Parts: sequence; C-alpha cells; structure tokens
Amino acid sequence: MALPNPTGDPAARPQLHVGPRVELELLLPPGSAAPFDLAAAVCSHGLFMMAPNRWDPAARALVRPLRLASDRSVSLLARVSAHPARPGTALLVAVEGAGALSSLDQDCILEQVRRMLRLSEEDGAAVAEFQAMHTAAREAGFGRIFRSPTLFEDMVKCILLCNCQWARTLSMATALCELQLELRHSSSIEDFQSKTPPIRERERKHSKRQCVRVKLEIRFAEDKLEGPTLSSGTSNDSTQSETNEDLPSLHSAASGTGSKCDSLSSFNTSELSLNNVPGLENCIGDFPTPEELANLDEDLLAKRCSLGYRAKRIVMLARGIVEGKVSLQKLEEMCKISVPAAEEVSTIESTYERLNIELSAISGFGPFTRANVLMCMGFNHTIPADTETIRHLKQIHKRQSTISSVHHELDKIYGKYSPFQFLAYWFELWGFYNKQFGKISDMEPSNYRLFTASHLRKAKKN
Repeated sequence: MALPNPTGDPAARPQLHVGPRVELELLLPPGSAAPFDLAAAVCSHGLFMMAPNRWDPAARALVRPLRLASDRSVSLLARVSAHPARPGTALLVAVEGAGALSSLDQDCILEQVRRMLRLSEEDGAAVAEFQAMHTAAREAGFGRIFRSPTLFEDMVKCILLCNCQWARTLSMATALCELQLELRHSSSIEDFQSKTPPIRERERKHSKRQCVRVKLEIRFAEDKLEGPTLSSGTSNDSTQSETNEDLPSLHSAASGTGSKCDSLSSFNTSELSLNNVPGLENCIGDFPTPEELANLDEDLLAKRCSLGYRAKRIVMLARGIVEGKVSLQKLEEMCKISVPAAEEVSTIESTYERLNIELSAISGFGPFTRANVLMCMGFNHTIPADTETIRHLKQIHKRQSTISSVHHELDKIYGKYSPFQFLAYWFELWGFYNKQFGKISDMEPSNYRLFTASHLRKAKKN
C-alpha cells in the first residue's frame, strides 16, 4: 500500500509501507530557552526539502524512511509529529509496517530522529545559549538546523549542494532515492547494471570537450556569478572549479538541467524507470547507504542520477567508508567536546580544524563542502560562504564583498554571536526567504523548486 501523492511532485513521492504501525514516544530535552517547535526545527534548511524527507504542511509532520539496527538493508516509513497528549514535552514517532520492533530497533529509530532534529542535551544547551544572545531567534523558536539521520547522507547532500541550480539538487537527491529502491528490488548489482544501456563513446568525447570549455570559462567568471538560494550557489571550492559543468552564468537558470557534461537528452533511460517495476509506481526509496553505492559503476551512477562529476566523488566516499579508509564513527566522536566554558571557543576551533583536515583528505571535499558538512556536525562558528552569501550581505547589509573577502565581512557582522555566527547568519537569511517566498513551513513540496535566484528576483519585483 502506498500513500497518495496529490501534488505529483517527485520530491513528494511517498514510500511503500504495509501493515500495522508502532508508535514511539520521544521526550524532548530540557534546557531550551524557548518551547520546542517541530516546524521550526524541520523547516530550517534546504536539506529538509531533499528526498527522502517530506514535510506535511497540513499535518505539521515529517515523513521519511528510517533504517533498522537489526537489518540496515530494511527501511520503515516514520512519521514524526507533536505528541497529542504531551505537546511541548514529547514527539510521537509512528513507524509504519512494523507489527513489533525490538528495543534495539526502537532506540535506533529514535536516535535517527534525535540527530535530524538536534535533540541531544548538548544541542539543547547550545540552543539555549544562542537564544540567550539573540532575542529574535528565541521568540521565533529558532536554533536547531535540520540535518539527515546519518552523517553519510549529510556528506553526500553537501556534495549535491555545490555549484548547480536548486531544482537540480532536488532532482539528484530524488534520483538517488529512486535508485536505492531499484537496487533493493534487484537480485544483485550485476542484475541491476545489466539493465543499464552502455555509455556511448561519442557522448564521452563530447562531454570531455564540453567540460574543457567550461573550465576555461570559469577562470573569467569566478567572482561575477550569482548563485541560487539555499546555499547551493557558486562556492570557492578549488576542487569544484575543475569540473563545474553547470554554473548559472554559463547555462540557463530556468532550465535547471545542467550542461551536456551529464545530459540525458540523447540517452534512453526508459529501462530504468520505476514505473516498469510492478508495484513500485510513484514510490521512492530511502537514501542509499555506502554499502549500496560502493560497488556501483561511476559512469552508471552519473547517468542514472544525472550527477555528473559528483558521481565519482560519491562512489569514492562510499568505497572509502566500506573499506575502512574513512571512519564516520571517528569523525563523529571527534565532535564530542566537554571542556570548561572559558576554554570552549578555542577548543571548538581546534576541533574544527582537526576535522577539517580529516575531511580535506577525502577526494572532492573542497572548502565549501567541508564547511557545510561541519555545520551539519554541529559547528556553528564558521559560515559556509558562497555567492548567495555575497548577495545577502550586499542586499541586507550594503556590504560589497567577493569570495576572497566575504569571511572578513561576515566576522564584522556576526562575530558578536561567537561561537554561533552561523546560526545568527542563517536566522537572518532564512527569515529573508520566509518573507520573499511566504512561510516555508506552509509551502507545498511541489513549490520547493521555486527556491531559485530567478524566482527571488521576481518576488522582489512583486
């Protein structure tokens, strides 16, 4: 049985779920300066719009699949909402398709929800400290930035945020979830790959020529670009520029399809459509795990999900994790800081630098991608800056800056909120989006693709 999808939007497609449900109670941590607001915690960053997340604006609930501890290949649909009997003190997590869940699986489900909504005691203490500095944020219930249930999903989505139109970022995330469903219903990787048409040599040669042209043009366009919103604008990642195939200044922002480096226009993918899999019409899978991606062919992944150069980086990350070269557990353990308050800022900065060095050893993780990953990991003293940041400073603060000088301007404006500079900046930027596009938590998923620089300009004119 599948949930209805009245919008028809791919990002809003439901998950398969069958049978009864298990309802779990998740207590909210004490210590926040303002009452917990589920809508504010979820609808706080563009990550919540990316598949397989779905925010239900009418029911005020977050819906997405979550994995079990007993079998990581199994995902069940979870619905997170305010607890009807304990509003303000607990959340209700309804897990579909589970006649019963072991205590291990229940803990695993709840821990994934805690991570997404930043509900640890440490998170609560940080929110309270920030809101004590920032009255407007406290009154708005702002302080928790939505993230994924796993660090791997965050890392891949931070790759998808770089150097492309927002609509395409959403499409790539959806395609990865559709791919996961196909993989789950294939008997083997070989069986799945055998259904994929071969990549034509002519297309390879054309792609290489096109990417070389883009590389040359990037050198003349670096500081003149206007990126889309939601921090998916053009960054200063040195590793990005060498293969950045869809800069807004070089391709139409309206199309959101990227360049011929990874175009599917002359490539028949009908064999891979979910509609050809019985019972899976209009459904979407979970976000793939490292194990599900590690053995895939890079070219297949690039074509199947329209990832372009990102496919290689994602596969290499997945293989590094599976082979033990990249330890997500080690990275997350390095984030756990317990020091006297007087030493906290310097300790946070030194821990950030150690993690930054660890991430820089991963292929494809440039400065902007690393800064976004570290934000997802809980570091709020550094602001991931791109062309959208430059636009915001110019429009709101009347500050002229470039990619090379923007951090100096950011320090001047938000330094007083240390170590929560990012939260102060994001509260301001996200509030601007709410004014321009309407209340984000009330927006239908079918309208998420409108979060672009071109639509922002139209909103300003109106």
